[in-house]
Amino acid sequence: MDIGKIEQREITDEMRESYLDYAMSVIVARALPDVRDGLKPVHRRILYSMHEMGLTHGAKFRKSAAIVGDCLGKYHPHGDMAVYDSLVRMAQSFSLRYPLVDGQGNFGSIDGDSAAAPRYTEARVTKIAEEMLRDIDKDTVNFHPNYDGTRDEPSVLPSLVPNLLLNGTIGIAVGMATNIPPHNLTEVVDAISHLIDHPRANSEDMMEFIKGPDFPTGGIMFDEKEIRATYASGKGAILNRGKTEIEEGQKGCQIIITEIPYQVNKSELIEKMAGLVTEKKIEGIRDIRDESDKDGLRIAIDLKQGTEPQKVLNNLYTHTDIEKRFHLNMLALVDGIQPQVLSIKEVLEEFVKHRNVVVTRRTKFDLARACERIHILEGLKKALDHIDQIISTIKKSENK
Repeated sequence: MDIGKIEQREITDEMRESYLDYAMSVIVARALPDVRDGLKPVHRRILYSMHEMGLTHGAKFRKSAAIVGDCLGKYHPHGDMAVYDSLVRMAQSFSLRYPLVDGQGNFGSIDGDSAAAPRYTEARVTKIAEEMLRDIDKDTVNFHPNYDGTRDEPSVLPSLVPNLLLNGTIGIAVGMATNIPPHNLTEVVDAISHLIDHPRANSEDMMEFIKGPDFPTGGIMFDEKEIRATYASGKGAILNRGKTEIEEGQKGCQIIITEIPYQVNKSELIEKMAGLVTEKKIEGIRDIRDESDKDGLRIAIDLKQGTEPQKVLNNLYTHTDIEKRFHLNMLALVDGIQPQVLSIKEVLEEFVKHRNVVVTRRTKFDLARACERIHILEGLKKALDHIDQIISTIKKSENK
């Protein structure tokens, strides 16, 4: 194209193509996770930066500011708080079922408190994150140039663990969104083992092992039939209710809440309940206290004399987030480029395919290195078989 030349173009065509390019950029390079390692680009870049910095689970903690700076400079040229917020979430035990970052300092709370500034907190990877990075230096995955072409970054992590199901994800792209809940490691691994042994097994068979989500904040799931239908289609709503008990004490009857639904803010939940009592939408409550401590979550609701506790509890389920639906949408990138809604079986199949590729490439790498080593050792053996001649040749040599 000649410099300075203006090309006539329909504005509708230009707008359509430019918007589609933008949409695909958001979908592929920002908002949706890869089905193979369960990570979005920002999380993958943070973990790879920490791997390069040597921040293994047994290493010394490093300031989060150093990690954020390293990731920004090498791989993720966006806002520093965007990187830090992603790092913080990977360290929160109430956000991830199996945290990928081991944080030291204030990394926020279930009450919605924000984390301390990155200059105050420290971090390193967890053991499970190390398993996601294992063998990355053995040509197990493809690399591509970073934003300025000065170094390469992984397109996906080797990931020995099925992170997409273990920790779930939430993301809003252009025209589509993903919302995948966390699951139990033992259940997912058992399902993968069964799928390897029985490739023709269906989603219903997978549900014999994976009973449903395993939220880090606990709670009780309802309607097994609905859960099975949701996992078979990759879309649906799962009812999650907090764990409650009715206790008779010296001061009268109490409702004790020890677990709340996933992604519910505890302090906002208590404020909501107090507001409903003030507005007289719920009657019979005398006092609400947050008795949570280092041993776990505990909300105590004191009831007035003569109040029917089950009636109060039912009203709380109706009007507050003690009962909440998790709207599952198992949307992820297949082969790194194709957004697709997947059933539970399809997610596991994609992970098994990924591990087949990783193990094959790792074996080829180890074989090539072993062949190179054999070549050297065979040369050394021949040298030892003729050691006197070699020493004589070395002594008579005029130079090195």
